[in-house]
Amino acid sequence: MFFRKKAQAAAPQPAPKPLRVPAAPAIPLSDPGGEPDLRSIGRAVWLKKTLILGVTFFAAAVAFLVVNSMTPRYQSEARLLLESRENVFMRADADKGLTDRATIDQEAVTSQIQLVLSRDVAREVIKKENLDKLPEFDPAVGGQSISQILLGLIGLGRDVSSMSPEERTLAAYYDRINAYAIEKSRVIGVDFKSANPELAARVANAIAEAYLAAQRSAKTDQTRAASSWLAGEIEKMRTKVADAEAKVEAYRSQSNLFVGTNNTSLPNQQLTEINSQIAAARGQKADLEARAKQLHELVRSGKPIDSSDIANSESMRRLTDQGAALRAQLAEQSTTLLDQHPRIKELRAQIAEVERAKRAEADRLARQLDNDAKVASDRLAALTANLDQVKKVASTTNEQDVQLRALERDAKSQRDILESYLVKYSEASARDNISAAPPEARIISRATPAIKPTYPKKLPTILIAAFAGLALSAGFVVTGALLGSPAVPATGYAYAPVGYAQPHFADPHAPLPISTMPAAVMPMAPPLPHVASPPLTPQMKPASAFAAPVPPLPVSTIEQIVQGLRLSGEAGRRVTVAGTARNAGTTYAAITLARTLAEAGSVVLVDFAFGAPNLSVVSTDPNAPGVAELVRGQANFGDIITRDQYSQVHVVATGNVGNDAAALAASPYLSSIVEALAQSYNFVVVDAGSVADAPVEYFARLAQRSVLVTADPADVQTRAARERMAGAGFGDVVLLAGATQASVA
Repeated sequence: MFFRKKAQAAAPQPAPKPLRVPAAPAIPLSDPGGEPDLRSIGRAVWLKKTLILGVTFFAAAVAFLVVNSMTPRYQSEARLLLESRENVFMRADADKGLTDRATIDQEAVTSQIQLVLSRDVAREVIKKENLDKLPEFDPAVGGQSISQILLGLIGLGRDVSSMSPEERTLAAYYDRINAYAIEKSRVIGVDFKSANPELAARVANAIAEAYLAAQRSAKTDQTRAASSWLAGEIEKMRTKVADAEAKVEAYRSQSNLFVGTNNTSLPNQQLTEINSQIAAARGQKADLEARAKQLHELVRSGKPIDSSDIANSESMRRLTDQGAALRAQLAEQSTTLLDQHPRIKELRAQIAEVERAKRAEADRLARQLDNDAKVASDRLAALTANLDQVKKVASTTNEQDVQLRALERDAKSQRDILESYLVKYSEASARDNISAAPPEARIISRATPAIKPTYPKKLPTILIAAFAGLALSAGFVVTGALLGSPAVPATGYAYAPVGYAQPHFADPHAPLPISTMPAAVMPMAPPLPHVASPPLTPQMKPASAFAAPVPPLPVSTIEQIVQGLRLSGEAGRRVTVAGTARNAGTTYAAITLARTLAEAGSVVLVDFAFGAPNLSVVSTDPNAPGVAELVRGQANFGDIITRDQYSQVHVVATGNVGNDAAALAASPYLSSIVEALAQSYNFVVVDAGSVADAPVEYFARLAQRSVLVTADPADVQTRAARERMAGAGFGDVVLLAGATQASVA
């Protein structure tokens, strides 16, 4: 009502009768389009601020009381570093050449965390720290509280009476422990919570020590198990080795395959010795024959006899010395005596005798060497014969020797296994000591008693509770306001926005202002009662305007008009919308009709109201050229066709009419425009403006179906306008009440 009065006060009333639109309803929290009204929601929240703040402070107070009534818990942390602590001096001989025996990856770290959380470690810690005797870990020791009993009865808590003491203690233990891996490292953190900070630190350290003891015990048990297994295997292998060696000796004695020096059989050893003797005999024979041959050649040639054999002969040395002495005397006497002196001749005769004796001795030595060579040849023949005999013996023992070697190999393999087991057993026995099996981890940080409790977090809990109370209370207020707002039924189409009536303009020929156009076709309050029109029939001759009193003409709705057009087939594809007056809502009716038809087909809305063009305000391009530019040849069809901002309807505006409104309305080119548009669209809706201003006789040729929009169906002006349209040639003139339908366009 406020907007309506303000609009009426801003401009003088036009000549036509003003529209009477029902007063607007109270403003709801959401507009009819479904969008919430934020100002109304904020107003509703502000009105309930006391309730919202009260709920918020109450939630904070309850959280404060709850967190202060809870038993605080203190948390202590111990850290373990996973690493191989076994050095090279403590490794086995087979592993000393390895630089990295075991790589600790993320899977190994995760596995060690599970070992920290194992029940065996938990039982050791519980036993060491006597946790099963503390009420904190066993509620049955100190008695259950009333809250615990009630929670157990309704199924929200555990019934401790049905659990064993060990189960109760383990449940409390695992509720307070947390083991995790430090990111990108091999460090494991062990947290433990307790109401006693000293106990929390002791238990955390006890867990770390129990974990190391479990690792050490596992290594020791592994070494002892290996020692026990090796001891049993060694006894078995000793028996196997003894049996294998006994088989070798039995087969050797049975086959006469005795072993000589260097672990070789006697036939093979004999063959080796005979071969060496034959080689020596052949060498000796060749040497004797060569020496004898040399002496024979020296004797025959008459050359001086110089040989190692001559030099080694005693008689030859005496003859050589005697000849040397005689030559010395000859030389001495030759200095004083002539060659024919008897003494000189005597000495020469003695020297010749000595040389003859030497040659005789050489000949004797040569014959002796020949004899020795014959002896060596005979010995070589004997050795060769012996070799052939030994070969025959050796050839007969080859198969037995192969079997013997197979038995020896079997015995040797068994002996090697036994020796390796003995070495491993000695190493395992030496390592069977706790100090020789260090765990694969060490404590790098021991737990200390905490100063501040870690549970509950008082300030964050109170703030969260207060925020939750604020959010819930505000949410309930907003939800109640939205659900309690009045509903707006959608029962018709309208031509004006909610909350204000159809505006009036001082100038009846002025175009419709943009501010008065609707944002979208929206539902409105139920229309005034009307009489449904009968099936559309050709109009009879209208009654006289001066007849009185006359009943009101039948009025149709937009839905009925759309249904009639769709059932009319080809005849209903073109429709003209005209009004009894300028402010009767013609443009709103044309827009609503086009948008409703667009739900089932393509629709184009053409503005031929050149005296009062209003249609461009719903176009996506209000400044686009229109019918005026097309008629003048300044634009083509592709330029004048735009789209409705809120639907699929295509819009053709009037364009820049100027002072050519009358000429454009009577232009024959309008018929070509309608025909061209009818070829491309399912429906063509023509906004002809008011009946008083438009040449309805010309528009009747463009579209036979028509809709007359009126503010008062019982008005004389409405009857006159309908009679004029019927007389102009419109086959069906359907009446549409603008004031009744004008809720929202």
